[in-house]
Amino acid sequence: MSDIEIHDERDRGLLVARAAGEPEGSALGYIEYFVLDAPERALVPVHTVVGPEHEGRGIAGSLARELYAIAARESVAVAPLCPFVAQWAARHPGEAPVAPPELMDAAQRAHADDPSKW
Repeated sequence: MSDIEIHDERDRGLLVARAAGEPEGSALGYIEYFVLDAPERALVPVHTVVGPEHEGRGIAGSLARELYAIAARESVAVAPLCPFVAQWAARHPGEAPVAPPELMDAAQRAHADDPSKW
């Protein structure tokens, strides 16, 4: 989608889609995620949100694609706890490597230990 820009706001745990040229705070949608450090470094998406007025434009899929692209550039895995991202990954196996079970377990434990963090 050329009319949106995706910004990684790692310090806030957000991957945000905005209309091209729009300022911060004008999100069309976002993925909430955290970074897991052990047993290996991974991006862990926990929630995807797209405003109802923006649904059907491919924004959530663009966010998921960019999350996996970021992970690939950083040579880290993605452990998707977010149901949307997990479904997107299952439909795009060439772009979304499957996280090993032990990594998924660690991500689930980290989220359960402190769900307010993300």
